[in-house]
Amino acid sequence: QAMLVESGGGSVQSGGSLRLSCAASQSYYCMAWLRQAPGKEFEGVASIDKNRNTRYADSVKGRFTISQDNAKNTLYLQMNSLKVEDTAMYYCAADRVDWWLLPKYNYWGQGTQVTVSS
Repeated sequence: QAMLVESGGGSVQSGGSLRLSCAASQSYYCMAWLRQAPGKEFEGVASIDKNRNTRYADSVKGRFTISQDNAKNTLYLQMNSLKVEDTAMYYCAADRVDWWLLPKYNYWGQGTQVTVSS
């Protein structure tokens, strides 16, 4: 059974940094981070495929970096220069296809909360 387990969320002040991790039970063609703020729709944050091609939402470009350790089947999201508007539940997602940051991935983790205060 496919499993994705996120960790690393927490509370931080504006301008701070956090690193999210997602441990996967198997490898996937594409893995991604998506987030959902209260009362808002899912927003794709970043994705990476097996060829290490990456994609970022405009709102996080230059601040967030997605990476993966294939040997450990672990996905990371380094978040720097965090803003209050980055506050959301962050989800790790994966699939055999690239969904271009759309929330259509077949496999999802349980989410980890990121709260940024001013």
